[in-house]
Amino acid sequence: MKFTISRDALLKPLQVVSGAVERRTTLPILSNVLLQVSEESLRLTGTDLEVELVSEVSLEQATPGDVTIPAKKLLDIIRSLPEGADVSITASDDKAIVRSGKSRFSLSTLPASDYPNIDEWESEVQIEMEQGDFRGLMDKTHFSMANQDVRYYLNGMLFEVNEDILRTVATDGHRLALSAIKLEQGALPHKQVIVPRKGVSELLRLLDDDDSVVSLSLGQNHIRVATGRMTFTSKLLDGRFPDYRRVLPTGGDRIVVADRDLLRQACVRASILSNEKFRGVRMGLDTNELVLTANNPEQEQAEERLEVDYNNQAFEIGFNVTYLLDVLNAIHGPQVKITLSDPNSSAIVEDNDDEGALYVVMPMRL
Repeated sequence: MKFTISRDALLKPLQVVSGAVERRTTLPILSNVLLQVSEESLRLTGTDLEVELVSEVSLEQATPGDVTIPAKKLLDIIRSLPEGADVSITASDDKAIVRSGKSRFSLSTLPASDYPNIDEWESEVQIEMEQGDFRGLMDKTHFSMANQDVRYYLNGMLFEVNEDILRTVATDGHRLALSAIKLEQGALPHKQVIVPRKGVSELLRLLDDDDSVVSLSLGQNHIRVATGRMTFTSKLLDGRFPDYRRVLPTGGDRIVVADRDLLRQACVRASILSNEKFRGVRMGLDTNELVLTANNPEQEQAEERLEVDYNNQAFEIGFNVTYLLDVLNAIHGPQVKITLSDPNSSAIVEDNDDEGALYVVMPMRL
């Protein structure tokens, strides 16, 4: 196997597939990246058995062959070479030689035949949409995923397709984020899958915020996302995601409309003196005024007053300020709408001008 390629053409696809490679693994071959060379292209694959990333790049006059090379070492070598340099990679027996200019590196290899392959699977739902829209759906909800929860199905994001709607939902049991988009395709079957946390993180890293087309395939145990010359495949989490519709509070009659940025800044300042463990802030409401207060065990206190649009009885409720800030950072409109019912019921937070996303935050007793 032998090929020559410019350093810049190799670096991006190598960075892409290295995201799936597991650094700390008991299987040495999972630390490697698979190189499959044909006469006209190089196909790079990285996997940790849960997530698989494949990227392709064009070649000229290559000698076909397959080999696996340590991913981190190869990436560090290519990254350290000067821009515009040509790189030649030759593999035979159990060694790969990387040459560029007066530099020469000899790396140990493992046979390509031992490299794990995600099993062939059939797609049940096929969707095409703009990359920016797909990324936006995950951007608006990913922060509500649980992290290492024993309820393993919460350590991921629900993707739900129904008719012409694609939804993403994430919850950790204390808050919930839901985002939806109308698809150009219609009459799609109802399908729910749970994509693991690592898969969501990789997709957010890989996808661009533009209008190029992305192809999304949902199967029984896998999800696949393909863009141009990159293909991402992830196993799905097994389990039943909670019925998010039952969590959505109804009947809230206390509605607050506030300037999103002013409220976000007030939450940031109040959080400085909140209890470091519980992160609680008290939200007091009166006619057209919102008062945020935070206390800590050192008897210190922060108070922030904001003008808001609120015409109802005086009311107090406590929240984890981190959860509020996560939501306010995910909303991009100038105004935020908060719907409340009583101090023991969850609040609904939305962008006042955009109904595409909805956030539920449970209250705290302070």
